[in-house]
Amino acid sequence: MGRLFGTDGVRGVAGRDLTAPLAMELAIAAARVRAEDAGGRRPVAVVGRDPRASGEFLEAAVVAGLASAGMDVLRLGVLPTPGVAHLTGELGADLGVMLSASHNPAPDNGVKFFTRGGHKLPDAVEDRIEAQLGRPASFAVGADVGRVTDAEAEVRRYREHLLASIEQRLDGLTVVVDSANGAASQIGPEVLAAAGAEVIRIGDRPDGLNINDGCGSTDLTALRDAVRASGAGLGIAFDGDADRCLAVSADGSFVDGDQIMAVLALDMRESGRLREDTVVATVMSNLGFKLAMRAAAITVVETAVGDRYVLEAMREGDFSLGGEQSGHVVMLEHATTGDGLLTALHLLEVVARRKQPLAELAAVMTRLPQVLINVRGVDKSRVGSSAELAGAVERAEAELGETGRVLLRPSGTEPVVRVMVEAASQEQAREVAERLAAEVESALG
Repeated sequence: MGRLFGTDGVRGVAGRDLTAPLAMELAIAAARVRAEDAGGRRPVAVVGRDPRASGEFLEAAVVAGLASAGMDVLRLGVLPTPGVAHLTGELGADLGVMLSASHNPAPDNGVKFFTRGGHKLPDAVEDRIEAQLGRPASFAVGADVGRVTDAEAEVRRYREHLLASIEQRLDGLTVVVDSANGAASQIGPEVLAAAGAEVIRIGDRPDGLNINDGCGSTDLTALRDAVRASGAGLGIAFDGDADRCLAVSADGSFVDGDQIMAVLALDMRESGRLREDTVVATVMSNLGFKLAMRAAAITVVETAVGDRYVLEAMREGDFSLGGEQSGHVVMLEHATTGDGLLTALHLLEVVARRKQPLAELAAVMTRLPQVLINVRGVDKSRVGSSAELAGAVERAEAELGETGRVLLRPSGTEPVVRVMVEAASQEQAREVAERLAAEVESALG
């Protein structure tokens, strides 16, 4: 059996891969590990979720597991993942638990843990939790049983934190906000409106099953159409748990995480807030982003895919900005993880202060044509050991030269191998990517 924890917690189809018994067992194991680190104190956990239907029974299982293991629980209700991370630190909790599968479809769900201060658990702590699974359980009794408190009112602390992070109000901006029928459906539009923006809401009616369904950051079509129809200055899209943020400009152009980071990096460097004139990005960031940063004399530190790896590099180097093309943007001065609402506020602040359209600001980088193909039904564990694939990648890189690049990697969250190709033209990128995808199927099928 492989490692249970992926790059972003434990995920799977709720009720099949991620069952109520497994969620409870994970919670009990996490409570045991945190109790060991609490030094005799009675530990406290905060628990939040996105609005997936399965989150209701998984929340009940997790809360039951934590309390039965002697941990007090503050139940936050529906809240973005970064809100849970922030409140883990703000409320001095020993553990934060978020139930979400982020940008995945409604049948999926996941359990994500945060340690004290709101940071993602290190691999070593996840391994300790996993090692507890299957061991005989000992439950608290009497006064040692954990107490459960509904703490939805604490969400105001997260709202206040977000609003306090910007200096420029957003008065005069009209923005369409697509909340992906997810965790930000209420708080996202509310925060942007409180900052002064005129907000047009879409994707804000979650029913437990429509999360990420033709809306939000996984599908910008509805947002683009709403921006054009309303004449808004721009649009903002979150994913299901609102740790991602993408945008659409007034002319309907999509603005991805690389472009958002480029806008923020230049603005932060100008104001002296970009520490070491450095931004952290992943190997999936567009080559155009790296070229734009090089032209601006900003150093790019590259990491593996996953915002946890971006965070590790940021904390190690004491850098202030990092993120992913997918819209995970980390502003370490204000947050311990990627935060879509925070990103949206700061992007809109730049637009408001500079009085420039988003399309004009995003033009600081030229996005090279990129094609991503997910190859399913293959053994992703053999990617790094296949000499056949290594040769195919080497030949493709020689063909592309300095005008493109190839990235072939197993996904950390899905049973697929990702083939990404950037090239001088869309046609060349597509042709090379399809050829490599066929090579993956042949070598690993």
